Amino acid sequence: MKSIKELYKIGYGPSSSHTMGPEKAIKLFDKEFADADSYSVTLYGSLALTGQGHCTDKVLQKSVNKPVEIVWDTLTTNLPHPNTMDIRAIKNNEIIGSWRVFSIGGGAIKVEGKEDFETPDIYKENSFEAIKSFCDKEQITIPEYIELMEGVEIWDYLSKVWDCMLESINNGLNAEGTLPGSLGTTRKAHLLYYTEQNNETPEIKEQRIVCAYAFAVSEENAAGNRIVTAPTCGASGVLPAIIKYVSEKNNFDKKRILEALATAGIIGNLIKTNASISGAECGCQAEIGSATSMAAAGVAELFKMDLNQIEYAAEVAMEHQLGLTCDPINGLVQIPCIERNAVAAMRALNAVSLANILTHTRKISFDTIIKTMYETGQDLRKEYKETSKGGLAKTFKKKK
Repeated sequence: MKSIKELYKIGYGPSSSHTMGPEKAIKLFDKEFADADSYSVTLYGSLALTGQGHCTDKVLQKSVNKPVEIVWDTLTTNLPHPNTMDIRAIKNNEIIGSWRVFSIGGGAIKVEGKEDFETPDIYKENSFEAIKSFCDKEQITIPEYIELMEGVEIWDYLSKVWDCMLESINNGLNAEGTLPGSLGTTRKAHLLYYTEQNNETPEIKEQRIVCAYAFAVSEENAAGNRIVTAPTCGASGVLPAIIKYVSEKNNFDKKRILEALATAGIIGNLIKTNASISGAECGCQAEIGSATSMAAAGVAELFKMDLNQIEYAAEVAMEHQLGLTCDPINGLVQIPCIERNAVAAMRALNAVSLANILTHTRKISFDTIIKTMYETGQDLRKEYKETSKGGLAKTFKKKK
């Protein structure tokens, strides 16, 4: 299993698979074919169907100092991955090299026939059960396990991750106006945060603040600003929102926050390794569902719950997101994506509350729910996997 540094990437929205992945691919390609005159990129599957709304073409064209021709192929089927792209280097009107690239989610890529860009595995354990057994045997916590595998430098990296998350929240709370794109979506984080309701109870205030934090990050992502994939751009608001709120409420220090991010990262890593975090591959359950599991595990770690409680919180959070479709209207990471981040953050809190009391009654393991999510994702019709061909993307009619 890879380093959690591969899961938490600091970059720019609105989509890790549609912008960060292609950006990484063409920059690597440009290094190998530096003497090319221009490039031609053919986008297939979800990259072709929602690439314009996700700004794939723009990021490809601004990532290198050469002309880049974009070809949108929405007809080719039987692709090896729904986020497939072909990059060709052209010199003197002839093709001098080509790559087939798969953008597999969270900004990660695979290049067909090449292993040069694969990062090494850091963890021998590839299941929660194996990690739990190791921790029980060594009598260590998950954060201690992560430090053992990654080295002490992981805390410096996670510190930068947390600082960026806070920056995204603060920027989003203080921004107003309309998000870019054809929907004319109004930013709502500022309104949520600064508008106290009449006779507001502590419970209602909690929901409002948590949702405001999640909206803030998600709106920053939709605006193409800097965020952290957690595990993706489209689901980047869930984890920082809930960790910030719970740590503020309980006066948890930064060390504890970083440990929570570490534990959340392991949960995301397990999903990425054994299933998928790509909406184009498994629907939004792979993005928002994964983010909810990460957030629930992170909060459980904040409260120093035991391994079984952390597992149960992550499992419950995912179990009730199974089958969640990815149906972005107009191919934009805005509706239903932004609200979905806020709802998921609240659901993560609910999962932790259940885990605090009911862990001893559980029947389903986290490893089982990962497998189930992946199988469910494979069974979803392609219209519901980031194609904007089904769900809200199909039924929505913009008011005139």
